[in-house]
Amino acid sequence: MAGIPHDHYEPKSGPEKWLHKRLPIVGLLYDTIMIPTPKNLNWMWIWGIVLTFCLVLQIVTGIVLVMHYTPHVNMAFASVEHIMRDVNGGYMLRYIHANGASLFFIAVYLHIFRGLFYGSYKAPREVTWIIGMIIYLLMMATGFLGYVLPWGQMSFWGATVITGLFGAIPGIGEPLQTWLLGGPAVDNATLNRFFSLHYLLPFVIAALVAVHIWAFHTTGNNNPTGVDVRRTSKAEAEKDTVPFWPYFVMKDLFALAVILMVFFAIVGFMPNYLGHPDNYIEANPLSTPAHIVPEWYFLPFYAILRAFTADVWLVQLVQFVTFGIVDAKFFGVVAMFGAIAVMALAPWLDTSSVRSGRYRPMFKWWFALLVIDFVVLTWVGSMPTEGIYPWISLIGSTYWFAYFLVLLPLLGVIEKPLTPPATIEEDFNAHYSPNTGGTKTVAAE
Repeated sequence: MAGIPHDHYEPKSGPEKWLHKRLPIVGLLYDTIMIPTPKNLNWMWIWGIVLTFCLVLQIVTGIVLVMHYTPHVNMAFASVEHIMRDVNGGYMLRYIHANGASLFFIAVYLHIFRGLFYGSYKAPREVTWIIGMIIYLLMMATGFLGYVLPWGQMSFWGATVITGLFGAIPGIGEPLQTWLLGGPAVDNATLNRFFSLHYLLPFVIAALVAVHIWAFHTTGNNNPTGVDVRRTSKAEAEKDTVPFWPYFVMKDLFALAVILMVFFAIVGFMPNYLGHPDNYIEANPLSTPAHIVPEWYFLPFYAILRAFTADVWLVQLVQFVTFGIVDAKFFGVVAMFGAIAVMALAPWLDTSSVRSGRYRPMFKWWFALLVIDFVVLTWVGSMPTEGIYPWISLIGSTYWFAYFLVLLPLLGVIEKPLTPPATIEEDFNAHYSPNTGGTKTVAAE
Protein backbone atom coordinates (compact mmCIF):
# COMPACT_ATOMS: atom_id res chain seq x y z
CA MET A 1 0.00 0.00 0.00
CA ALA A 2 1.66 3.19 -1.14
CA GLY A 3 2.74 5.48 1.65
CA ILE A 4 2.22 2.93 4.47
CA PRO A 5 5.40 1.49 5.96
CA HIS A 6 5.61 -2.27 6.34
CA ASP A 7 8.24 -4.97 6.36
CA HIS A 8 9.19 -6.12 2.88
CA TYR A 9 10.34 -9.60 2.03
CA GLU A 10 14.02 -10.24 2.59
CA PRO A 11 15.36 -13.59 1.31
CA LYS A 12 17.58 -15.40 3.80
CA SER A 13 18.73 -18.72 2.41
CA GLY A 14 20.85 -19.15 -0.70
CA PRO A 15 18.07 -20.66 -2.85
CA GLU A 16 15.68 -17.86 -1.78
CA LYS A 17 18.20 -15.18 -2.75
CA TRP A 18 18.88 -16.92 -6.08
CA LEU A 19 15.17 -17.09 -6.92
CA HIS A 20 14.45 -13.58 -5.68
CA LYS A 21 17.04 -12.06 -8.04
CA ARG A 22 15.58 -13.88 -11.04
CA LEU A 23 11.86 -14.14 -10.25
CA PRO A 24 10.73 -12.24 -7.12
CA ILE A 25 7.43 -14.11 -6.93
CA VAL A 26 7.89 -15.06 -3.26
CA GLY A 27 8.48 -11.42 -2.40
CA LEU A 28 5.39 -10.43 -4.35
CA LEU A 29 3.23 -12.97 -2.49
CA TYR A 30 4.74 -11.91 0.84
CA ASP A 31 4.09 -8.22 0.22
CA THR A 32 0.55 -9.06 -0.88
CA ILE A 33 -0.37 -11.16 2.13
CA MET A 34 1.39 -8.85 4.64
CA ILE A 35 -0.11 -5.66 3.17
CA PRO A 36 -1.18 -3.20 5.88
CA THR A 37 -4.97 -3.30 6.09
CA PRO A 38 -7.32 -0.87 7.89
CA LYS A 39 -8.13 -2.63 11.15
CA ASN A 40 -11.76 -1.49 11.30
CA LEU A 41 -12.99 -3.49 8.28
CA ASN A 42 -16.37 -5.05 9.05
CA TRP A 43 -18.04 -8.21 7.75
CA MET A 44 -19.02 -6.56 4.47
CA TRP A 45 -15.35 -6.83 3.47
CA ILE A 46 -15.48 -10.64 3.29
CA TRP A 47 -16.99 -10.84 -0.18
CA GLY A 48 -13.68 -10.47 -1.98
CA ILE A 49 -12.46 -13.88 -0.83
CA VAL A 50 -15.89 -15.40 -1.55
CA LEU A 51 -15.75 -14.06 -5.10
CA THR A 52 -12.22 -15.34 -5.60
CA PHE A 53 -13.26 -18.77 -4.33
CA CYS A 54 -16.33 -18.79 -6.62
CA LEU A 55 -14.22 -17.92 -9.66
CA VAL A 56 -11.81 -20.79 -8.97
CA LEU A 57 -14.71 -23.13 -8.22
CA GLN A 58 -16.49 -22.27 -11.48
CA ILE A 59 -13.34 -22.69 -13.57
CA VAL A 60 -12.38 -26.04 -12.01
CA THR A 61 -15.87 -27.57 -12.13
CA GLY A 62 -16.43 -26.12 -15.61
CA ILE A 63 -13.28 -27.74 -16.99
CA VAL A 64 -14.37 -31.15 -15.66
CA LEU A 65 -17.92 -30.75 -17.01
CA VAL A 66 -16.56 -29.81 -20.45
CA MET A 67 -14.84 -33.21 -20.62
CA HIS A 68 -18.28 -34.84 -20.82
CA TYR A 69 -20.34 -32.18 -22.63
CA THR A 70 -21.14 -32.25 -26.36
CA PRO A 71 -21.86 -28.81 -27.91
CA HIS A 72 -24.30 -29.96 -30.59
CA VAL A 73 -28.04 -29.31 -30.70
CA ASN A 74 -28.79 -33.01 -31.20
CA MET A 75 -26.59 -34.16 -28.31
CA ALA A 76 -26.22 -31.29 -25.82
CA PHE A 77 -29.28 -32.11 -23.74
CA ALA A 78 -28.47 -35.82 -23.71
CA SER A 79 -24.84 -35.12 -22.75
CA VAL A 80 -26.02 -33.12 -19.75
CA GLU A 81 -28.25 -36.03 -18.73
CA HIS A 82 -25.25 -38.31 -19.24
CA ILE A 83 -23.27 -36.14 -16.81
CA MET A 84 -26.11 -36.31 -14.29
CA ARG A 85 -26.71 -40.06 -14.55
CA ASP A 86 -23.56 -41.84 -15.73
CA VAL A 87 -20.48 -39.78 -14.80
CA ASN A 88 -19.10 -40.53 -11.34
CA GLY A 89 -20.06 -37.56 -9.18
CA GLY A 90 -21.35 -35.80 -12.29
CA TYR A 91 -24.63 -34.71 -10.73
CA MET A 92 -22.75 -33.10 -7.84
CA LEU A 93 -20.32 -31.34 -10.17
CA ARG A 94 -23.16 -29.93 -12.23
CA TYR A 95 -25.13 -28.82 -9.18
CA ILE A 96 -22.04 -27.17 -7.66
CA HIS A 97 -21.36 -25.38 -10.95
CA ALA A 98 -24.98 -24.24 -11.39
CA ASN A 99 -25.44 -23.08 -7.80
CA GLY A 100 -21.89 -21.69 -7.76
CA ALA A 101 -23.05 -19.16 -10.32
CA SER A 102 -25.81 -18.05 -7.94
CA LEU A 103 -23.36 -17.72 -5.05
CA PHE A 104 -21.06 -15.78 -7.37
CA PHE A 105 -23.78 -13.23 -8.14
CA ILE A 106 -25.03 -12.99 -4.54
CA ALA A 107 -21.47 -12.16 -3.48
CA VAL A 108 -20.89 -9.67 -6.31
CA TYR A 109 -24.15 -7.80 -5.60
CA LEU A 110 -23.27 -7.51 -1.89
CA HIS A 111 -19.74 -6.45 -2.92
CA ILE A 112 -21.11 -3.75 -5.24
CA PHE A 113 -23.66 -2.40 -2.76
CA ARG A 114 -20.99 -2.31 -0.04
CA GLY A 115 -18.85 -0.23 -2.39
CA LEU A 116 -21.77 2.07 -3.16
CA PHE A 117 -22.56 2.66 0.52
CA TYR A 118 -19.01 3.22 1.76
CA GLY A 119 -17.92 5.24 -1.27
CA SER A 120 -15.27 2.79 -2.44
CA TYR A 121 -15.61 4.24 -5.93
CA LYS A 122 -14.32 7.69 -4.99
CA ALA A 123 -10.84 9.05 -5.77
CA PRO A 124 -8.33 7.55 -6.08
CA ARG A 125 -10.24 4.30 -6.70
CA GLU A 126 -12.19 5.22 -9.83
CA VAL A 127 -10.20 2.88 -12.09
CA THR A 128 -10.55 0.05 -9.57
CA TRP A 129 -14.32 0.60 -9.64
CA ILE A 130 -14.48 0.65 -13.44
CA ILE A 131 -12.48 -2.58 -13.67
CA GLY A 132 -14.89 -4.13 -11.19
CA MET A 133 -17.88 -3.10 -13.32
CA ILE A 134 -16.22 -4.61 -16.41
CA ILE A 135 -15.76 -7.85 -14.46
CA TYR A 136 -19.45 -7.73 -13.53
CA LEU A 137 -20.49 -7.28 -17.18
CA LEU A 138 -18.31 -10.24 -18.20
CA MET A 139 -19.86 -12.28 -15.39
CA MET A 140 -23.33 -11.49 -16.77
CA ALA A 141 -22.23 -12.48 -20.27
CA THR A 142 -20.66 -15.72 -19.01
CA GLY A 143 -23.74 -16.56 -16.96
CA PHE A 144 -26.04 -16.00 -19.93
CA LEU A 145 -23.86 -18.08 -22.25
CA GLY A 146 -23.75 -20.90 -19.71
CA TYR A 147 -27.53 -20.86 -19.31
CA VAL A 148 -27.86 -21.78 -22.98
CA LEU A 149 -25.59 -24.85 -22.84
CA PRO A 150 -28.01 -27.38 -21.22
CA TRP A 151 -30.22 -26.81 -24.29
CA GLY A 152 -33.47 -26.99 -22.38
CA GLN A 153 -36.57 -24.96 -23.15
CA MET A 154 -35.47 -21.93 -21.12
CA SER A 155 -31.98 -22.20 -22.61
CA PHE A 156 -33.27 -22.04 -26.16
CA TRP A 157 -35.95 -19.41 -25.70
CA GLY A 158 -33.82 -17.30 -23.39
CA ALA A 159 -31.15 -17.18 -26.09
CA THR A 160 -33.80 -16.31 -28.67
CA VAL A 161 -35.14 -13.40 -26.60
CA ILE A 162 -31.79 -11.96 -25.49
CA THR A 163 -30.11 -12.16 -28.89
CA GLY A 164 -33.27 -10.63 -30.36
CA LEU A 165 -32.52 -7.50 -28.35
CA PHE A 166 -29.48 -6.81 -30.51
CA GLY A 167 -31.74 -6.87 -33.53
CA ALA A 168 -33.48 -3.78 -32.14
CA ILE A 169 -30.39 -1.60 -32.68
CA PRO A 170 -31.16 0.75 -35.58
CA GLY A 171 -29.21 0.12 -38.76
CA ILE A 172 -26.79 -2.58 -37.61
CA GLY A 173 -29.20 -4.64 -35.49
CA GLU A 174 -30.07 -7.43 -37.90
CA PRO A 175 -26.51 -8.06 -39.20
CA LEU A 176 -25.23 -7.99 -35.62
CA GLN A 177 -27.85 -10.47 -34.49
CA THR A 178 -27.07 -12.78 -37.40
CA TRP A 179 -23.37 -12.59 -36.57
CA LEU A 180 -24.04 -13.47 -32.94
CA LEU A 181 -26.27 -16.40 -33.85
CA GLY A 182 -24.09 -17.65 -36.69
CA GLY A 183 -27.23 -17.78 -38.84
CA PRO A 184 -30.81 -16.55 -39.09
CA ALA A 185 -31.96 -18.26 -35.86
CA VAL A 186 -30.74 -19.96 -32.68
CA ASP A 187 -29.23 -23.24 -33.89
CA ASN A 188 -26.10 -25.37 -33.77
CA ALA A 189 -23.78 -22.51 -34.79
CA THR A 190 -25.20 -20.47 -31.91
CA LEU A 191 -24.60 -23.25 -29.40
CA ASN A 192 -21.00 -23.70 -30.57
CA ARG A 193 -20.27 -19.98 -30.36
CA PHE A 194 -21.82 -19.67 -26.92
CA PHE A 195 -19.95 -22.74 -25.68
CA SER A 196 -16.61 -21.38 -26.88
CA LEU A 197 -17.19 -17.98 -25.29
CA HIS A 198 -18.50 -19.49 -22.05
CA TYR A 199 -15.28 -21.48 -21.77
CA LEU A 200 -13.04 -18.51 -22.64
CA LEU A 201 -14.53 -15.63 -20.64
CA PRO A 202 -13.79 -16.99 -17.12
CA PHE A 203 -10.08 -16.82 -17.91
CA VAL A 204 -10.50 -13.22 -19.08
CA ILE A 205 -12.34 -12.54 -15.81
CA ALA A 206 -9.49 -14.16 -13.86
CA ALA A 207 -6.98 -11.84 -15.56
CA LEU A 208 -9.12 -8.79 -14.78
CA VAL A 209 -9.51 -9.93 -11.16
CA ALA A 210 -5.71 -9.94 -10.88
CA VAL A 211 -5.65 -6.37 -12.24
CA HIS A 212 -8.51 -5.43 -9.87
CA ILE A 213 -6.57 -6.74 -6.85
CA TRP A 214 -3.40 -5.01 -8.05
CA ALA A 215 -5.35 -1.76 -8.44
CA PHE A 216 -6.72 -1.67 -4.90
CA HIS A 217 -3.36 -2.76 -3.49
CA THR A 218 -1.92 0.30 -5.21
CA THR A 219 -4.58 2.75 -3.94
CA GLY A 220 -5.16 0.99 -0.62
CA ASN A 221 -8.26 -0.52 0.94
CA ASN A 222 -11.24 1.64 1.67
CA ASN A 223 -12.79 1.21 5.13
CA PRO A 224 -16.07 2.05 6.92
CA THR A 225 -14.85 5.48 8.00
CA GLY A 226 -13.58 6.47 4.54
CA VAL A 227 -10.32 7.72 6.08
CA ASP A 228 -7.50 7.48 3.54
CA VAL A 229 -4.65 5.82 5.43
CA ARG A 230 -2.10 6.89 2.83
CA ARG A 231 -2.67 10.55 3.70
CA THR A 232 -2.05 10.17 7.41
CA SER A 233 1.34 10.31 9.09
CA LYS A 234 3.50 7.20 9.36
CA ALA A 235 2.79 6.92 13.08
CA GLU A 236 -0.96 7.15 12.55
CA ALA A 237 -0.82 4.73 9.60
CA GLU A 238 0.93 2.17 11.78
CA LYS A 239 -1.82 2.53 14.41
CA ASP A 240 -4.61 2.44 11.82
CA THR A 241 -3.55 -0.78 10.09
CA VAL A 242 -2.63 -4.38 10.82
CA PRO A 243 -1.10 -6.96 8.44
CA PHE A 244 -3.58 -8.79 6.24
CA TRP A 245 -2.06 -12.02 7.57
CA PRO A 246 -3.08 -13.41 9.98
CA TYR A 247 -5.91 -11.12 11.08
CA PHE A 248 -8.06 -10.71 8.01
CA VAL A 249 -7.02 -13.96 6.36
CA MET A 250 -8.42 -15.90 9.31
CA LYS A 251 -11.51 -13.73 9.48
CA ASP A 252 -12.17 -14.18 5.75
CA LEU A 253 -11.59 -17.94 5.93
CA PHE A 254 -14.03 -18.23 8.84
CA ALA A 255 -16.67 -16.28 6.89
CA LEU A 256 -16.02 -18.41 3.80
CA ALA A 257 -16.45 -21.61 5.84
CA VAL A 258 -19.83 -20.44 7.17
CA ILE A 259 -21.03 -19.42 3.69
CA LEU A 260 -19.88 -22.75 2.21
CA MET A 261 -21.84 -24.64 4.87
CA VAL A 262 -25.00 -22.95 3.63
CA PHE A 263 -23.95 -23.36 0.00
CA PHE A 264 -23.36 -27.11 0.23
CA ALA A 265 -26.58 -27.55 2.21
CA ILE A 266 -28.42 -26.01 -0.75
CA VAL A 267 -26.44 -28.10 -3.25
CA GLY A 268 -27.19 -31.26 -1.28
CA PHE A 269 -30.82 -30.75 -0.35
CA MET A 270 -32.38 -28.22 -2.77
CA PRO A 271 -30.08 -27.95 -5.81
CA ASN A 272 -32.83 -26.94 -8.25
CA TYR A 273 -34.45 -24.31 -6.06
CA LEU A 274 -33.04 -21.39 -8.04
CA GLY A 275 -33.46 -23.07 -11.45
CA HIS A 276 -36.45 -23.32 -13.78
CA PRO A 277 -38.25 -26.66 -14.28
CA ASP A 278 -38.73 -25.98 -18.02
CA ASN A 279 -34.98 -26.34 -18.49
CA TYR A 280 -35.35 -30.06 -17.82
CA ILE A 281 -37.40 -30.25 -21.03
CA GLU A 282 -35.32 -30.53 -24.20
CA ALA A 283 -35.32 -27.43 -26.41
CA ASN A 284 -38.17 -27.36 -28.92
CA PRO A 285 -38.28 -24.46 -31.43
CA LEU A 286 -41.96 -25.24 -32.10
CA SER A 287 -43.11 -24.97 -28.48
CA THR A 288 -42.82 -21.62 -26.71
CA PRO A 289 -42.96 -21.64 -22.87
CA ALA A 290 -45.82 -19.68 -21.34
CA HIS A 291 -43.46 -17.38 -19.44
CA ILE A 292 -39.83 -16.92 -20.52
CA VAL A 293 -37.56 -15.77 -17.69
CA PRO A 294 -33.76 -15.60 -17.35
CA GLU A 295 -31.81 -16.76 -14.32
CA TRP A 296 -32.67 -14.89 -11.10
CA TYR A 297 -29.49 -12.78 -11.12
CA PHE A 298 -30.55 -11.10 -14.39
CA LEU A 299 -34.09 -10.33 -13.21
CA PRO A 300 -33.54 -6.71 -11.94
CA PHE A 301 -32.25 -5.58 -15.32
CA TYR A 302 -34.74 -7.77 -17.17
CA ALA A 303 -37.48 -5.88 -15.29
CA ILE A 304 -35.96 -2.57 -16.42
CA LEU A 305 -35.81 -3.87 -20.00
CA ARG A 306 -39.53 -4.71 -19.94
CA ALA A 307 -40.61 -1.57 -18.04
CA PHE A 308 -40.31 0.83 -20.97
CA THR A 309 -43.13 -0.17 -23.30
CA ALA A 310 -44.71 1.79 -26.14
CA ASP A 311 -47.31 3.15 -23.67
CA VAL A 312 -44.72 5.04 -21.58
CA TRP A 313 -44.73 8.76 -22.38
CA LEU A 314 -40.93 9.01 -22.27
CA VAL A 315 -40.62 6.29 -24.89
CA GLN A 316 -43.23 8.03 -27.04
CA LEU A 317 -41.37 11.35 -26.72
CA VAL A 318 -38.02 9.82 -27.70
CA GLN A 319 -39.68 8.00 -30.58
CA PHE A 320 -41.22 11.28 -31.78
CA VAL A 321 -37.95 13.22 -31.49
CA THR A 322 -35.98 10.52 -33.34
CA PHE A 323 -38.68 10.17 -36.04
CA GLY A 324 -39.37 6.58 -35.06
CA ILE A 325 -35.75 5.39 -35.20
CA VAL A 326 -35.78 4.56 -31.47
CA ASP A 327 -38.71 2.27 -30.75
CA ALA A 328 -39.81 0.82 -27.40
CA LYS A 329 -37.71 -2.33 -27.83
CA PHE A 330 -34.49 -0.42 -28.45
CA PHE A 331 -35.31 2.03 -25.66
CA GLY A 332 -35.65 -0.93 -23.28
CA VAL A 333 -32.25 -2.27 -24.37
CA VAL A 334 -30.64 1.15 -23.79
CA ALA A 335 -32.35 1.39 -20.38
CA MET A 336 -31.12 -2.09 -19.38
CA PHE A 337 -27.48 -1.36 -20.22
CA GLY A 338 -27.88 2.22 -18.99
CA ALA A 339 -28.86 0.89 -15.55
CA ILE A 340 -25.42 -0.72 -15.32
CA ALA A 341 -23.67 2.28 -16.87
CA VAL A 342 -24.99 4.69 -14.21
CA MET A 343 -23.45 2.45 -11.53
CA ALA A 344 -20.12 2.67 -13.34
CA LEU A 345 -20.43 6.47 -13.40
CA ALA A 346 -21.01 6.73 -9.64
CA PRO A 347 -17.50 8.19 -9.01
CA TRP A 348 -18.43 11.23 -11.07
CA LEU A 349 -22.11 11.47 -10.12
CA ASP A 350 -21.52 11.52 -6.36
CA THR A 351 -20.65 15.12 -5.44
CA SER A 352 -20.34 14.65 -1.67
CA SER A 353 -17.01 15.48 -0.04
CA VAL A 354 -17.61 12.73 2.55
CA ARG A 355 -16.72 9.24 1.36
CA SER A 356 -18.55 6.89 3.72
CA GLY A 357 -22.33 6.68 3.84
CA ARG A 358 -22.02 6.08 7.58
CA TYR A 359 -21.69 9.84 8.08
CA ARG A 360 -24.38 10.91 5.61
CA PRO A 361 -27.83 10.88 7.32
CA MET A 362 -29.95 11.69 4.24
CA PHE A 363 -27.93 9.42 1.98
CA LYS A 364 -28.60 6.42 4.27
CA TRP A 365 -32.36 6.61 3.66
CA TRP A 366 -32.11 6.99 -0.11
CA PHE A 367 -29.57 4.18 -0.27
CA ALA A 368 -31.85 1.91 1.79
CA LEU A 369 -34.60 2.63 -0.76
CA LEU A 370 -32.17 1.70 -3.55
CA VAL A 371 -31.53 -1.70 -1.93
CA ILE A 372 -35.28 -2.27 -1.52
CA ASP A 373 -35.80 -1.13 -5.11
CA PHE A 374 -33.25 -3.70 -6.33
CA VAL A 375 -35.04 -6.49 -4.45
CA VAL A 376 -38.42 -5.38 -5.84
CA LEU A 377 -37.04 -5.29 -9.40
CA THR A 378 -35.65 -8.80 -8.91
CA TRP A 379 -39.08 -10.01 -7.84
CA VAL A 380 -41.10 -8.21 -10.50
CA GLY A 381 -38.68 -9.37 -13.21
CA SER A 382 -39.97 -12.90 -12.63
CA MET A 383 -43.62 -11.85 -12.91
CA PRO A 384 -45.68 -11.80 -16.14
CA THR A 385 -46.07 -8.51 -18.03
CA GLU A 386 -49.70 -8.00 -17.11
CA GLY A 387 -51.80 -6.39 -14.41
CA ILE A 388 -49.94 -4.17 -11.96
CA TYR A 389 -46.49 -5.67 -12.59
CA PRO A 390 -45.51 -3.38 -15.51
CA TRP A 391 -46.29 -0.36 -13.33
CA ILE A 392 -44.14 -1.69 -10.49
CA SER A 393 -41.32 -2.28 -12.98
CA LEU A 394 -41.64 1.26 -14.29
CA ILE A 395 -41.64 2.83 -10.81
CA GLY A 396 -38.67 0.71 -9.75
CA SER A 397 -36.75 1.56 -12.93
CA THR A 398 -37.49 5.26 -12.50
CA TYR A 399 -36.11 5.28 -8.96
CA TRP A 400 -32.99 3.38 -10.03
CA PHE A 401 -32.05 6.05 -12.56
CA ALA A 402 -33.23 8.90 -10.31
CA TYR A 403 -30.95 7.72 -7.51
CA PHE A 404 -27.79 7.86 -9.62
CA LEU A 405 -28.60 10.74 -11.97
CA VAL A 406 -30.51 13.07 -9.60
CA LEU A 407 -30.15 12.13 -5.94
CA LEU A 408 -26.40 11.43 -5.80
CA PRO A 409 -25.43 14.79 -7.37
CA LEU A 410 -28.09 16.66 -5.36
CA LEU A 411 -27.28 15.13 -1.96
CA GLY A 412 -23.70 16.30 -2.23
CA VAL A 413 -25.02 19.87 -2.35
CA ILE A 414 -27.92 19.90 0.13
CA GLU A 415 -26.84 17.30 2.69
CA LYS A 416 -25.08 18.24 5.93
CA PRO A 417 -22.90 15.22 6.73
CA LEU A 418 -21.51 14.32 10.13
CA THR A 419 -17.82 14.80 10.80
CA PRO A 420 -15.86 11.58 10.16
CA PRO A 421 -13.12 10.58 12.62
CA ALA A 422 -9.66 11.90 11.90
CA THR A 423 -8.08 8.45 12.06
CA ILE A 424 -9.14 4.80 11.93
CA GLU A 425 -7.66 4.34 15.41
CA GLU A 426 -10.21 6.84 16.75
CA ASP A 427 -13.10 4.92 15.16
CA PHE A 428 -11.63 1.58 16.22
CA ASN A 429 -11.38 2.63 19.85
CA ALA A 430 -14.92 4.01 19.77
CA HIS A 431 -16.27 0.59 18.72
CA TYR A 432 -13.93 -1.90 20.39
CA SER A 433 -12.39 -0.17 23.39
CA PRO A 434 -13.27 -1.81 26.73
CA ASN A 435 -14.55 1.59 27.88
CA THR A 436 -17.34 1.41 25.28
CA GLY A 437 -18.35 -2.11 26.19
CA GLY A 438 -16.93 -3.52 22.95
CA THR A 439 -14.34 -6.21 22.42
CA LYS A 440 -10.91 -5.05 21.32
CA THR A 441 -10.52 -7.22 18.30
CA VAL A 442 -10.16 -6.89 14.55
CA ALA A 443 -13.50 -8.63 14.07
CA ALA A 444 -16.50 -6.99 12.48
CA GLU A 445 -18.75 -4.39 13.98
